[in-house]
Amino acid sequence: MFTWLFQKMNQKLSNDTRTVYVANRFPEHGHYVPQRFADNRIISSKYTVWNFVPKNLFEQFRRIANFYFLIIFLVQLMIDTPTSPVTSGLPLFFVITVTAIKQGYEDWLRHKADNEVNGAPVFVVRSGSLVQTRSKNIRVGDIVRVAKDETFPADLALLSSDRAEGTCHITTASLDGETNLKTHFSVAETSVCQSVSQLEALQAVVECQQPEADLYRFVGRITVTQLGEEIVRPLGPENLLLRGARLKNTKEIFGVAIYTGMESKMALNYKCKSQKRSAVEKSMNTFLIIYLCILLFEAVLSTILKYAWQAEEKWDEPFYNQKTEQEKNSSPILKFISDFLAFLVLYNFIIPISLYVTVEMQKFLGSFFIGWDLDLYHEESDQKAQVNTSDLNEELGQVEYVFTDKTGTLTENEMQFRECSINGTKYREVNGKLVPEGMTEESPDGSTPQLVTHLFIYTFHESRFTSVSLCHTVQISYDQPDCLVGGGDPFSQVNGFSSSHMEYYASSPDEKALVECLSLLCLRYKLLHVLEFDANRRRMSVILQTPSGGQVLFTKGAESAILPFTTSGEIEKTRLHVDEFALKGLRTLVVACRHFRPEEYIDVDRRLNAARTALQQREERLQEAFSYIEKDLHLLGATGVEDKLQDKVQETIEALRLAGIKVWVLTGDKSETAVSVSLSCGHFHRTMNILELLQQRSDNECAEQLRRLARRIKEDNVIQHGLVVDGASLSLALREHEKLFMEVCKNCSAVLCCRMAPLQKAKVVRLLKTSPEKPITLAIGDGANDVSMIQEAHVGIGIMGKEGRQAVRNSDYAIARFKFLAKLLLVHGHFYYIRIATLVQYFFYKNVCFITPQFLYQFFCLFSQQTLYDSVYLTLYNICFTSLPILVYSLFEQLVHPHILQSKPALYRDISKNSLLSFRTFLYWTLLGFCHAFVFFFGSYILMGEDTTLMGNGQMFGNWTFGTLVFTVMVITVTLKLALETHFWTWMNHFVTWGSIAFYFIFSLFYGGIIWPFLHTQDMYFVFVQLLSSGSAWFAIIIIIITCLFPDVVKKVFYRHLQPTSTQKSQVTYGGRIHRLSWAFCCFSSSEALIDSPAG
Repeated sequence: MFTWLFQKMNQKLSNDTRTVYVANRFPEHGHYVPQRFADNRIISSKYTVWNFVPKNLFEQFRRIANFYFLIIFLVQLMIDTPTSPVTSGLPLFFVITVTAIKQGYEDWLRHKADNEVNGAPVFVVRSGSLVQTRSKNIRVGDIVRVAKDETFPADLALLSSDRAEGTCHITTASLDGETNLKTHFSVAETSVCQSVSQLEALQAVVECQQPEADLYRFVGRITVTQLGEEIVRPLGPENLLLRGARLKNTKEIFGVAIYTGMESKMALNYKCKSQKRSAVEKSMNTFLIIYLCILLFEAVLSTILKYAWQAEEKWDEPFYNQKTEQEKNSSPILKFISDFLAFLVLYNFIIPISLYVTVEMQKFLGSFFIGWDLDLYHEESDQKAQVNTSDLNEELGQVEYVFTDKTGTLTENEMQFRECSINGTKYREVNGKLVPEGMTEESPDGSTPQLVTHLFIYTFHESRFTSVSLCHTVQISYDQPDCLVGGGDPFSQVNGFSSSHMEYYASSPDEKALVECLSLLCLRYKLLHVLEFDANRRRMSVILQTPSGGQVLFTKGAESAILPFTTSGEIEKTRLHVDEFALKGLRTLVVACRHFRPEEYIDVDRRLNAARTALQQREERLQEAFSYIEKDLHLLGATGVEDKLQDKVQETIEALRLAGIKVWVLTGDKSETAVSVSLSCGHFHRTMNILELLQQRSDNECAEQLRRLARRIKEDNVIQHGLVVDGASLSLALREHEKLFMEVCKNCSAVLCCRMAPLQKAKVVRLLKTSPEKPITLAIGDGANDVSMIQEAHVGIGIMGKEGRQAVRNSDYAIARFKFLAKLLLVHGHFYYIRIATLVQYFFYKNVCFITPQFLYQFFCLFSQQTLYDSVYLTLYNICFTSLPILVYSLFEQLVHPHILQSKPALYRDISKNSLLSFRTFLYWTLLGFCHAFVFFFGSYILMGEDTTLMGNGQMFGNWTFGTLVFTVMVITVTLKLALETHFWTWMNHFVTWGSIAFYFIFSLFYGGIIWPFLHTQDMYFVFVQLLSSGSAWFAIIIIIITCLFPDVVKKVFYRHLQPTSTQKSQVTYGGRIHRLSWAFCCFSSSEALIDSPAG
C-alpha cells in the first residue's frame, strides 16, 4: 500500500514525459535520479484478504435497508425492547452473509485470473542472455521477446523483428474489437538488432508521454547512439505494441517495456461502467421510503397513544406493575424516545429486508434463461445470447425507443463490389468483369469480354485508379507463414501463389471488398507515407513512389470529405453517379490523387517528419500537415459496394413498431444510401411522408426548417411521418433548438440520422433519455463506434458481428442477429417485468399483513409493547415460511404463451410505462394488505374475544395462542394469494406452495412440542398442538381465509368478463393450450410442441 502511494505521489510530481533507458542502461554520471514506475502486476480484484470484511461491510451498509436494520439491531441491544435482538440480527446476518459470499466468490475468481496473467512465463534480455521470468517481474526498460501467437505482457516499443525491415503484424481484437491485422514498425536503427548480443549492446533512450488511456495515441521519440552520434527518430502508435494484443504471422519480436502493469493502456481502459438502474429498482426505493413513513407514523402514534392512555392514574401505574425508583425519576423526554424506539423495533418488519436478496437471486437465476433460449441461438456462427449484467432484465419489458446502427446490425456487413465511376463513366460488375453502362456481358459477335478486359486494364492504369488497390490498410495472409504485404517486395512472393491461397484482413469491410475485386492487378509501388484515417477528416491517404520514380498521393473517403478539395476531373458527373449509387443502397467511396513535383515532395516530407517527431501537440501538427497535403486533388472516380440486409430485419422492425416502440437508425452512411436501406428494411414505409433536415449551414436556417417541418406535420393528414437528419444539421439543431427538434422527432414514427459520428450517436440517445417524458431507451450496435451510445442508453445490446467484440463487451446483453431482438423484448422482457413487478408488490403486501396485526394488538394491551408473535416466527416469516413461493413464481410465471407474445406484439403495450408498478397498483396492494391484516386480527378476535374456552375441556386460550392463530391464518392466506396470482403452474410451483404451508405446520409442531434446552423461555410449548386440537380453531382458520380471498376471486372474475385487457383476452383464447404444455421453462424452443398439441 505504501509503495503504491509513493508511486502515485511520484507520478504526480514528475514531468509530463517519461524517460526510458533501453535495457536499463542508465547514465553513469551521479546526478541522474531514476524515475519510479509501476510494476507489471495487473490487479482487477476488488478486495484483499485484509480489507475484504471492512470494505464489503461498508459497501453493503450503504444500502438503505441494510443500514436501517443495523440501526434497529443496535437499538435492540442498547435498550429494553419487546423483541429479541435475534429477530433483527439473524435476518440481517443472513442477508449480509449471502451477499458477502457471492461477492467474495466473484472476487476470488478475479484474483485467480490475475494470478494466471501475472505468473505467465516471459523472456527478457538481461546480462547478455535471454532469461525466463514471470510477467509481473518485467520492469520499465526491459527488453522483452514475444513469439508468434503470444500476447504482449506490457506496452512495448518495437525494436526489431525476425523480418529484415523490422515490421510485425498484430491483432487488437481483445482491446478495441478490431479483428484485422495491423502492421507495426520499428525504426531503421534498431531493426537490425535481431540477436540478444546486438540488443545488449544497443544504446538507446525513449522519451514519451506519461500513461494515458487512449489506445490510438502515443507520442514519443527514440534517441539511438551509434558511433558517438545521436540519431533521433519519432515514435507513434504504429511503433507501440499494446498489452493484450497478440502477435500474428511473425516469428518473434523484441520490444522495450514502456508502460507496465496498471499504467498500461489496457489497464487504464479498465473502467467500471456507469451503474444503470432499472425503473423497477427506482420504484422499489420509492415504495421503501413510503413504508418507512408508515413505520414512523405507526411508531409515533403508538407512543402518543401510550402516554394519552397513561394519563389516567390507574393505567399509569397499575397494582400489578409498580414503577421502580429509577423509572419514576427518569427524564420524560428520554422515556418518550425510548418508547418510540421500542415501537420502532416492534413494527420494523414492515420493511422487507429479504426483498433485496430475493430480487438479486431472481435476476441472477432468471438471466440464465436468455442464454438457454434455443430461439436466440445462431447455428451458423455457433453463438448464443449472453447476459453481461442481470440488473436490467425487467428493463427489457419497458423499452420505448430503439436506437440501432445500420452496418453490421441491420445488414450482414459483407460487402460486395457492384459499381464504379471512372473519369465520368459508370461501370458495373458482372460475373467478375467490369461492364460499361449500357453494355451487356456478351455481345453477338463475342467480342465484349476482350473489350472489357482491355478496358479494365486501361481504366485502372491510365486513369490511375490504382488508388483503390493501394490506398488501404488491408493485410494478406498466405498459406506459407510470414508472407504478408507490408514491406520489401511483396509481389515477389505473390507470384508463386494463386488468389485462393490468400486471405485478406481488413478493419473495414469496404476496403476488403474493393481489394478483393482489384486483386488481379500486380503493381509495384514503394510506400513512402500513410496519412491515417480519422473521424474528423473522414478520409485516408498514402504517398507512393511510382515505378518511374515520381511521387503521388492517393486519397479516398466520403464524398463530403473529398469533393470539396478537388480542383480537376469529372466532378459533377461523379457527384451524380455517387448519388445514383446511394439511391440503390450502395455504400459509396470517392477516390482522388495528387502528383507532387520534386520540390513539393521535399516540403511535404519535411512537414510530415517534423509533425511526427514533435513531443508536444503532435496531433494538431499532423492535422495541419494533412490539410496542407490533401488539397488540389484530381478526382479519379467513385465506387459502390453492396451490404445485404440480415434475415427477418423487416419483420423485426414491424413487430417493434406494433409493440409501440419507435425505431431510430443512426448511421455514418450518406443520406441517400441510408434512406434506401431504411425503405428496404421496413424502417420507412413507401406511404410514409419523409421529412428532411439536411445540409443546414446556420442556426437560423436550421430553426426555420424545423418550424416548417413542425407546421407540415400538423397540416398533413398523413398518419405516419419519417425524418431524415444528417450529422451537421443535427449539431446545429442540438445547439440552440433542442426543444423544437424534439417536438418534430416525437411526432415522427421513424427517424433516420445519417453521417453520424460516434459521439453524436450518444448525444442523440442522451437527448431522448433526459427529455421530460424520461422514456426507456435501448441502443444496439456491433462496432467500436457504437460503444458510446450502447453505454449511454438504459439498455445496451451488442451484436456479435464482424467488427470485433468491443460492442459486445461494453453491452448489457449480446445477441448474434438483429432478428433476435424481437423475442428478447417481446417475450423475455415481458416475462421479466411482470415477474419482478409482482415480486416487489407482493413483498410489501405480505409484510403489511405481517406487521399490521402487531400494531392493532397494541390497542388491546395498553400499548405495553407486548409482541403478538413469538420471536422465532418473527425471524422465520420472511426467511423460510413465505420466501420460496414468490421466488419460484418470479422465475417461471407466464401470463401468456411465448409464441402468443411474439405473434401479438401489441401485448407489449399492456406493460409499458411501468404500468404494473404505478402508484395506483401499489396503493391497491398496500390497501389489500391492510384489509387482510384487519380480517386476520379482528376475525380471530371476534371468534375468541368473548369466549376463549375453545378447548373441549374448557381450558382457555392465552395471548400466545391468539397470536399463533393470527400467524397461521396469515401464512396460509398470503401463500394462497400468490397461488391466485399464478397463471403458469409447474411442478416446482406446486412443490413450494403446498410445501411451504406443510413446512410451517411441521416446524410449529416440533418447535412447540419439544422443550429446547438452549431457549431461555418456552412460551410456545404445546401452544400449536392445543390450537390444532380445537375444531373451532380449524373452523376459524377456514372462515378467515375464505373471507380474505373470496373478494379477490370475485374481483378477478368481474374485471376479466367486463373489462378484460388484451393480455387477458389472449389468455382466454389460448388458455387451454398453455396449460396443456408439458414443459415448464419458458425459454426453450417449443415449436414442435405447439404443432403437436391440439388447439385450446
